[in-house]
Amino acid sequence: MITEVVSQTAKARFAKEVAKYPADQKQSAVMACLAIVQQELGYVSTESEKIVADYLGMAPIAVHEVTTFYNMYNQRACGKYKLNVCTNLPCQLRDGGRALKHLEEKLGIHMGETTRDGMFTLQQSECLGACADSPVLLVNDRTMCSFMSNEKLDQLVEGLRTAEEKS
Repeated sequence: MITEVVSQTAKARFAKEVAKYPADQKQSAVMACLAIVQQELGYVSTESEKIVADYLGMAPIAVHEVTTFYNMYNQRACGKYKLNVCTNLPCQLRDGGRALKHLEEKLGIHMGETTRDGMFTLQQSECLGACADSPVLLVNDRTMCSFMSNEKLDQLVEGLRTAEEKS
C-alpha cells in the first residue's frame, strides 16, 4: 500500500509544517515535507512525492517539479556523504571543474555516481552563493567547504573516511 512508504511520525511532522501557513496555502509546506521525507527515507521517491501531493492537496507533478528543481532533494539513494561541487560559471573560472575532476579521480567514480562502499556520492551543483570562495562544495546539503584546493579535498575525504571508521 502506497501510504506505508512514509511513516505516521513523518506525517505528524507534515502537520506541524502545514500549521505554519494559512489553511488555503498549505502547499507552501511542500519543501519542508519533502525534507522530512528525505530525512526518513534518504531520498524522495515517486511514491513519496505522491504522498506529499495528496497530503497537501497538490498535483503530483507540482511536487515532482519542486523535487527536480532543487539540488538538495535526492531522487535516488545516495552515499552517506553527498558532495555537491559548484560548477556554475563563476566557480568554473575559479577551478570548480578542477575540484570536481580531482574528486572523481580520488573517489574512483564519475559525477552522479556513488562509491562501491556507499560512502560518497559526487554531484555537481548550481550556484552555492559563495563564488568568491571557489572552489566550493556542499557536504550533505548542510556544510559549506570553501577554497577547496586538491590538498583540502583530500583532507576532507580522508577525514570523513576516518570519522566513519571510528564510529
